[in-house]
Amino acid sequence: MSTPTHAERPGQGQTSISSLEADQLEIAPGTARAGIEGWVPELVSEDDLRTALEKAFDYRGDVTVTRKDGAKVDGYIFDRVAGATLASSFVRILLKDSNERLKVAYSDIAQLAFSGRDTAAGKSWDAWVRKYWERKAAGESEIAIQPESLDE
Repeated sequence: MSTPTHAERPGQGQTSISSLEADQLEIAPGTARAGIEGWVPELVSEDDLRTALEKAFDYRGDVTVTRKDGAKVDGYIFDRVAGATLASSFVRILLKDSNERLKVAYSDIAQLAFSGRDTAAGKSWDAWVRKYWERKAAGESEIAIQPESLDE
């Protein structure tokens, strides 16, 4: 007994791939990354704080955390632990212009601001390809697409 080929399986072989639209071929729809650079979320509830800190963890730039005692901490959130309570939850921050790391409990956070530049904004594959074609259209030859410095 042999296994059926792909075209012999039920529901297969009725539509050729060439007749499908590109959007129909996409397995998982893409998501547009929300531009949150400069955002200062309103932290009214515990859910607001948790949601904002999850976004801060995914953010590729520095954030400013204002603690309830008024102290401000600028840096990159590189780790977080979401516990059952705000007191048992914390973020770990790599302080700006330093190798020092600081642990701050969610319960100590009064305000959060996405203050730093998103270092990966505009550095997608599509942006690289667009730059290549712009340079080629301008008549350049020997074009190589090189990654940009993150220190810009």
